[in-house]
Amino acid sequence: MMNSTVCYALTVAIALAAASESLRASCAPLMDYEFRPLAERSDKVRLCERFADQVVLVVNTASKCGYTPQYEGLEALNARYAERGFAVAGFPSNDFMGQEPGSEEEIREFCTLTYGVRFPMFEKTTVIGDQADAFYRALTEASGQAPQWNFHKYLIARDGRFIAAFPSKITPDDPALVSAIEKALGD
Repeated sequence: MMNSTVCYALTVAIALAAASESLRASCAPLMDYEFRPLAERSDKVRLCERFADQVVLVVNTASKCGYTPQYEGLEALNARYAERGFAVAGFPSNDFMGQEPGSEEEIREFCTLTYGVRFPMFEKTTVIGDQADAFYRALTEASGQAPQWNFHKYLIARDGRFIAAFPSKITPDDPALVSAIEKALGD
């Protein structure tokens, strides 16, 4: 016969397992991917859990690109709208002319020290071609466009739906991008 403490603990464990399974089942397909945080040896995180109920701007980044100064604007966007449920998610990629050759530790140090980046950055990722990560293949399919260069941007709604894609030349302070973010935050 179980005592009431053991019975309560089992009930809580079952409820937590059910809630966890419910969260897993409710994950939008476009955000149902896992990545390791940049330069960390930790476990991978599920994007739908990390960015639950947030509007997310997904960006493939590079440290040695003409568009690299966009890091500053991306961090400003992240800070400006974070309290309203917005986040930038960076994915370093070496796919375009080898413009992200460094190790993950070097990338993190560069982003932090040079541009004060605090938004979430994830493991170095292949974003184009036959070797593209499944997440980027899904973004390409949803948007109809693969990144053509570094700093291509995909805007994802709180519910995990694709909203819009923005080419590299669209800067973080571009009125079209800012308007799309504000509209998504207002929905």
